[in-house]
Amino acid sequence: MENNDKIILGIDPGTLLMGYGIISLQASKASLITLGVIELRKYSDHFERLRLIFERVDMLIKEFKPLELAIEAPFYGKNVQSMLKLGRAQGIAMAAALSHQLKVYEYSPRKIKQSLTGNGNASKEQVAAMIQKILHFDNMPKYLDATDALAVAVCHSYQNQWSDNEKKPRSWKDFIQQNKDRLA
Repeated sequence: MENNDKIILGIDPGTLLMGYGIISLQASKASLITLGVIELRKYSDHFERLRLIFERVDMLIKEFKPLELAIEAPFYGKNVQSMLKLGRAQGIAMAAALSHQLKVYEYSPRKIKQSLTGNGNASKEQVAAMIQKILHFDNMPKYLDATDALAVAVCHSYQNQWSDNEKKPRSWKDFIQQNKDRLA
């Protein structure tokens, strides 16, 4: 791998379904490694769910050896109990990453949607369609939590795509000019 090449683990935290997506970044081009969900609905005990989140994220890190974790930040507007549970799930996933010395990055749902679709209010379906187009895969997963996790990883790759000797685009026009290979 080159200096800027890396594997990124993206997480869409949840206590019933937690999405994960892993991408490889080589020469600033993202490619899909795997995606899926951790299904936790059948477990009624919240702490059992947290233990399973830690174990599964730990297994993903051991198997795919990412260098960085990109995770979606909890969004406001849900009830307090939901926010607390979601924050715990996010914290457990982050703890698993930190136990392997991964760098952790957090992005708001709006930032993720904006970076992929140009619309911070895009639907899960719009994000999934864009991720499918960017990463070139055929079958849409059963749960869009998996594509949401990929979206976090791809958003992170966009944030760090320009090296010090490259010029970061200052407008959409500049971005399009510098990324003609990404246009359909």
